[in-house]
Amino acid sequence: MIATIRELVHRRDLLFTLTWREVQIKYKQSVMGFLWAILMPALIVGAGILVRYAFAVLRGSPLAMDDIVTVAVKSVPWAFFVSGLRFATNSLIANADLVTKVYMPREIFPVASVLSQLVDFLVAAVLLAVFLGVTRVGASWALLWIPVLVLILFLLVTGMGLALAAASLFFRDVKYIVEVGLTFAIFFTPVFYDVSLFPRWSTLLLLNPVAPVLEGLSTVVLRHRSPDLGWVAYAAAWAVIGCAVSLAFFKRLEPYFAEKI
Repeated sequence: MIATIRELVHRRDLLFTLTWREVQIKYKQSVMGFLWAILMPALIVGAGILVRYAFAVLRGSPLAMDDIVTVAVKSVPWAFFVSGLRFATNSLIANADLVTKVYMPREIFPVASVLSQLVDFLVAAVLLAVFLGVTRVGASWALLWIPVLVLILFLLVTGMGLALAAASLFFRDVKYIVEVGLTFAIFFTPVFYDVSLFPRWSTLLLLNPVAPVLEGLSTVVLRHRSPDLGWVAYAAAWAVIGCAVSLAFFKRLEPYFAEKI
């Protein structure tokens, strides 16, 4: 894994070029341009507000601004997770000509796909920051946790993306399974709701490694305190170990990519 990181750093110019190409392809001849970067988070926020409103009606209380802000804070990183995993899964197939004809570390394609979605995430995050400023959420030293939590999420997406990109060359229905899985995953991930709403199931929900990241972001942004260190360490362990295992899996299958693509 260390050797791969060094090689990616050595070829950082190529990585940047491929990442920027992914961004350009996505927005080429697009009328809305970078507004597409906020469309998915906006749709998720809208759906989340409806869910929160339903919870408020069941409780017999009005929908609070904190409910809306919580959904917004969680929806932006969740949109990055979904889009990053989707594009990474299809990255090798989408770059078939380069994979078969040009020598370069093949893992650069899933990584570039995830980085291109990170650009969208940053655009949406800037608008989210403006929204939080308007709603007077405030700031504190706890916001220093945001880069750590985003890095964990990036590693989670990258690790899963490497494994799924390699698997999709051998089993073309993997991308369809990913689409179905991502569609239903939001119901098992605390995006529309907080883990605290289900105290009896909180531990089970947090076993999803994405859940501690989203809960952590909500905690540092809205409650202005540090996230649960135990669960952050749990998510970080999943991210690092997942990347290492997925990279080993990717490298094991790499010699057969050309004949399977």
